[in-house]
Amino acid sequence: MQEALTAYGSEVLRSQGIPIQIRVGLNSGEVILRSIGSDLHMDYTAVGETTHLAARMEQLATPGSVLMTGATVKLAKDYVEVKPLGQMSVKGLDKPVEVYELTGIGVARSPFEATAARGLTRFVGRDAELEQLQRALERSEAGEGQVVGVMGEPGVGKTRLFYEFLHQPLRAGWLVLATNAASYGKSVPYLPVSDLLRAYFKIDVRDTMSHIHEKVQAKAALEPELEPLLPGLLALLDVPVHDPLWQKLDPPQRRARMMDASKRLLLAESRTQPVCLVVENLHWIDSETQALLGSLVDALPAHRMLLLVNYRPEYRHIWDSKPHFTELRINPLPPELSKELMRALLGIDPALGPLKQLLMDRTDGNPFFLEETVRSLVETEALVGAPGAYRLARPVGSVQVPASVKAVLASRIDRLPFEEERLLQSAAAIGRLVDLALLRTIADLPEDQLRDGLGHLVAADLLYESSRFPKVEYTFKHSLTHDVAYGSLLHDRRRALHARIVAAIETLHSDRLVEQTERLARHAFRGELWDKAVEYLLRAGRRALFASATGEAVECFEQALLALRRLPQTPETLQRALGLRLNLRDALWSLGQITKIREQLVEAETIADQLGDQRGLGTVACFRCHYFWSVGELDAALEASQRALEIANSLGDPLLLAETELYRCIVFLAQGESGRATEILQRTLQELDRLVTGKPATANRATAIRLLVRCFLTRSLAELGRFEEGIACGEEALRIAEPNSTAFGLATALAGLGSLYLRKADPEAAIPLLERGLEVCHTFSVNNWLPTIEASLGAAYAATGRVDEGVNLLEQAVDLDRRMGLVATLSVWRTYLGDAYFRAGRVAEALVEARRALGECRARREYGYEAAALCLFGRILADQESPGPEEAQTNYLLALELAEQRGMRPLVVRCLLGLAQGHERAGDFTAASGYRERGVRLATEMGMSLATLETA
Repeated sequence: MQEALTAYGSEVLRSQGIPIQIRVGLNSGEVILRSIGSDLHMDYTAVGETTHLAARMEQLATPGSVLMTGATVKLAKDYVEVKPLGQMSVKGLDKPVEVYELTGIGVARSPFEATAARGLTRFVGRDAELEQLQRALERSEAGEGQVVGVMGEPGVGKTRLFYEFLHQPLRAGWLVLATNAASYGKSVPYLPVSDLLRAYFKIDVRDTMSHIHEKVQAKAALEPELEPLLPGLLALLDVPVHDPLWQKLDPPQRRARMMDASKRLLLAESRTQPVCLVVENLHWIDSETQALLGSLVDALPAHRMLLLVNYRPEYRHIWDSKPHFTELRINPLPPELSKELMRALLGIDPALGPLKQLLMDRTDGNPFFLEETVRSLVETEALVGAPGAYRLARPVGSVQVPASVKAVLASRIDRLPFEEERLLQSAAAIGRLVDLALLRTIADLPEDQLRDGLGHLVAADLLYESSRFPKVEYTFKHSLTHDVAYGSLLHDRRRALHARIVAAIETLHSDRLVEQTERLARHAFRGELWDKAVEYLLRAGRRALFASATGEAVECFEQALLALRRLPQTPETLQRALGLRLNLRDALWSLGQITKIREQLVEAETIADQLGDQRGLGTVACFRCHYFWSVGELDAALEASQRALEIANSLGDPLLLAETELYRCIVFLAQGESGRATEILQRTLQELDRLVTGKPATANRATAIRLLVRCFLTRSLAELGRFEEGIACGEEALRIAEPNSTAFGLATALAGLGSLYLRKADPEAAIPLLERGLEVCHTFSVNNWLPTIEASLGAAYAATGRVDEGVNLLEQAVDLDRRMGLVATLSVWRTYLGDAYFRAGRVAEALVEARRALGECRARREYGYEAAALCLFGRILADQESPGPEEAQTNYLLALELAEQRGMRPLVVRCLLGLAQGHERAGDFTAASGYRERGVRLATEMGMSLATLETA
């Protein structure tokens, strides 16, 4: 393969007038293209292309061809031109790979040129540095030569700073010469100097040796000072030197002449005109060029020259004592400037807010990392639109390390000394935050080597010491650096490290293992200690659930199930799997992931049946009742509840009985049987009050169920118009939830009491409760309550004149309910939305929502909700010429009949007042008076606001 590549380089590209050398490193997937006699330097690693894959590509290569896979092309596309060959089967691989053939050289000659070709983003946050560079320029022009070193980690903008400085108007007469060291150039003497001379003598990549000689000779003829320097300069340009005196010099003497020629050339030029010399990437510089720079720095104070250099933190120089040397440390952008850059990159769409925060957390203010991550999101079509005006095409839950960023970081890690690289990888296995005591236990290094290694990693800006008390901790400078270091671990070593970390934590923190639960869970899973992983993940999931970190709880439970599959299937592991799936159901319900709940319940029922576990079967039946209610299958819900009740009674399990009764009553509320629900919930609450004082495990579960019972009792009392009892019950639920409950419990309590005030025609009292509930839902991802609270708050806003806000919230609620598959109360939210549309004067849309709500209620036999939909129909039609007031009265009367049959007195009031208004418009004041008297009397008895009702 190496021969084929060399042949391609010498034959095909040289035929285009571009002499080029191509090297493929099979061990790392590294592809290096370096033009011979040009300023093209490319060094990229095809991250993810394993040695195996790179070696297998040899099967496809023919003499005179260079083949690349898609991953390499992605990294190198700005530097090379390729022709797609399509997908090809490669022996030893499971599936075909996308293959490309190299056909030429692209437009870019450096990573920065590649970025510039795509378009530079706004330059932010470096004003102070630009001012310092300007001051150094002015001093250099006055004859006090200066050196400015810009230090910073990869991607912070060292090259961009020089670019911006050199592209602002410089003073007339300055000569700017720029070169850079390449990652593979440490073994190539004078490589940056050679490139610098090519720029100075204006040598083109297509120039032959004779052309180069002619250009240098012509320049020397104009400037006699250069004549004695010719042999050294030609040698640096790889041009044969035929001078007999030169031929007699030994290699050290030639190197000395070459260094002297370069130095004298630059100093001579500075006597003619001010010179700005830019040398980038000194961390990759060869020793000969380093020596030349050292000599040049010593000579600068008496010359009109500004030397600008940049380097990474691991580079070491000896210029600190020089009075004419200034070092500028370029740090990542602070949060405010990162936000400014993101606004320039992404735009101002409010929906991008969470993504922007995620990007800030992941990239830590590094401009290159940020730009490349955004670019990756565009390439994967997570973002669509144009730069500065992007929008999300799909949710972005996490951000992967882009290949271009991974290549930069991987190259830094690969160049570390072996022991330091292993130390960094060991630290990465611990996590981004590295406990020194833990690292000491797993690193297997003497204390002095450990300290020295950490010191070097800190000096290289890979780690920093983040804490000294109460324990010493180090932190990875970037989360992306951590990810790449961790990703460089081979599977067996990674697994072994995690297993050792578990043992170390259990030893170091044996008296406080509860606090280490999450860490132990993560490391046990990655260390493939499956039995421990299941136990620690279950504990971590329960802790997360109690702390309202529901997404983390789901992740823990799902990982625990994966770990369980690695263990033998015994009654014990099956019992653990059953418990895990039931715990997972709780977390999924809070997140509103309805479809996944069905899957877990089906699996749980199969396991419980296999075990003959009656309590497990009863719990599954109880949860199935709730699930069927949530998807609008009320008959199936009641059937499941009947089975759960039978099992609960046979086992004498009062908690299972109480939870089943709760879910059964939710079904009754949908059917308009609020009286029956109230009676059962009150009886259940009395039993739970007794259980709360029992054993701790029973008491904790009883407390959680009791809170939910109180919340739904508040709602059922509200439907009956028993507002004083309902308020007392709801406020007690809120008092219980405030200090003791999860975010789910608090949201439930706020939704229940807020809903009551809506029924009471007191939207002003409902709004603060519901606004707080909305904040809780957003903060803790309590997604299942989100549509309920959005809809209720939207209705309250509309009732208080904030109609547009109300409509927006209601539309969101209806859409979210539909997307989650949570149809249990969708018809109610449609009724609210129809009312808000009517208040906004959008009558046609109001009628559409009213018809949809009525159709859904009748299809699911939600008689209580049907009455409200009929009442809305009456209200809308009363203002229409067609079908007219008579149709409105008919709907009001149907709604009134249903509401009276089910004791829904607040709805009865609304129907009576609607009928009164209709008869008044028709001139039948006698009938109107009768309806109004009944409505006012009933509203007064319940304490409803007549002022609000009259404007409804």
